[in-house]
Amino acid sequence: MPLTPPDPDRLARLDEHFHLGLSPERRSAFAPFVEGALGAFNAVEELYSRSAPTAPEREWSTPSEADNPYHAWYVTTSVNTGAAGPLSGRTVAVKDNTAVAGVPMMNGSRTVEGFVPTRDATVVTRLLDAGATIAGKAVCEDLCFSGGSFTSKPGPVLNPWDTTRNAGGSSSGSAVLVATGAVDLATGGDQGGSVRMPSSFCGTVGHKPTHGLVPYTGAFPIEQTLDHIGPITRTVADSALMLSIMAGPDGLDPRQPTSIARIDYLAALSDPASGLRVGVVTEGFGTPVSDPAVDAAVRDAVDVLRSAGLTAEEVSIPWHTDAMHLWNVIATEGAAYQMVDGNAFGLNSQGLYDPELMAFYGRQWRERGAEFSETVKLVALAGRYAFEEGHGSYYGMARNLVFELRKAYDAALSAYDVLVMPTLPFTAQEIPPPDAPLDVYLATALSMIGNTAPFDASGHPACSVPTALVDGLPAGLMIIGKHFDDETVLRVAHTYEQALGGFPAPPALTTSTTGSSA
Repeated sequence: MPLTPPDPDRLARLDEHFHLGLSPERRSAFAPFVEGALGAFNAVEELYSRSAPTAPEREWSTPSEADNPYHAWYVTTSVNTGAAGPLSGRTVAVKDNTAVAGVPMMNGSRTVEGFVPTRDATVVTRLLDAGATIAGKAVCEDLCFSGGSFTSKPGPVLNPWDTTRNAGGSSSGSAVLVATGAVDLATGGDQGGSVRMPSSFCGTVGHKPTHGLVPYTGAFPIEQTLDHIGPITRTVADSALMLSIMAGPDGLDPRQPTSIARIDYLAALSDPASGLRVGVVTEGFGTPVSDPAVDAAVRDAVDVLRSAGLTAEEVSIPWHTDAMHLWNVIATEGAAYQMVDGNAFGLNSQGLYDPELMAFYGRQWRERGAEFSETVKLVALAGRYAFEEGHGSYYGMARNLVFELRKAYDAALSAYDVLVMPTLPFTAQEIPPPDAPLDVYLATALSMIGNTAPFDASGHPACSVPTALVDGLPAGLMIIGKHFDDETVLRVAHTYEQALGGFPAPPALTTSTTGSSA
């Protein structure tokens, strides 16, 4: 809608916001010039309307409780272009932070509820062009800011191994739908571990690519330097296949380099991983929240790699213990600035924007901010305060320190082909009740990210694969590689899977609350 000129009261508030010190007379003198400047904004809106896309007609439905026992679907659909390709006959769930044109996108939040995208995300286009059928949108956490699966709207996603426990977040529905066989493949998003965390809790393969390898265009951002999209699958081969299809620059995402070598990650799995060197990161184990049984399961997994012909030894990376401080500042101040105040996209980027989403969400969060999850409220309060007090300097310090963090990981990766550690320090925790105290709520949502989040800040590729079950529940081995060497990470993951003879599957939905391997 056209911008109308600000009235004198609004001009006075703008004057106060910027501490301009204008007298009422001076503000009045500025008024016609402000009105003149706004003419360009209205002209741009008119020009944009001539070429703005309209959403295609695509059928979708809200699944019944019987068809959605784990509350993992937001909506179901069946979108297929009829193209033949490597994903012909395969079904994909798209995380509901990622646009499928003509199909509602809620991003797990009441503040996005009712929005329908007009463009497919780049990864959706690429999956459709490869022959995939988009089977629906998978529930995710509220604005994707939780490692649990209970902040999502309309309600918690249940873990198929034990329905009293959370499924991990924020790509909670994606992992559950893959783990239970409801779909063949799924997309996830990862800013603090959100592809790998639900994979660890649900027993799927979750690969966070090198930052910038897969275009983020068309997904709801949190923080541009942390945003990733990656595959969630039952096998490493399927993750490699999906990555081959989704990877590569689209010319629209400033997170990406202009040129990326094209790699057939699936074909690369045939390259033996025997002889590769594995660094077992000391600081990834024995943390204050670690379950010794999970640590033991991961060390057993390292022994499996040794038995498959890889060498493995301990390596200390002291920076890993401080990495969360950097991520916390970047994710808190950066997300408050971009995801909240910046209406998801922020400004000052040369990427493809979604003006319709910015306008819709920007209006709606100001009306329904009380319905944000407690995790998003924490980000808004702490992040905005830090920005007001430090004027962005804390964020600047954290981003500068990321160069040192990368050097520390890169130094270890100069001696080893991959690094490994537990994906998460424990298995899935119980879903807290709706009236849980704030400390319980936040701990259940955020206490597991100490090993995953650092690699969102550093940008290194990292893949979670299931270990042996721990007390009947999945745990994860995380494999980390050099920038844009996702190929080696997947080769090691595949070798591990082959040595095990496959990964365990969850039990069928029953009235029982305790899972066991199928």
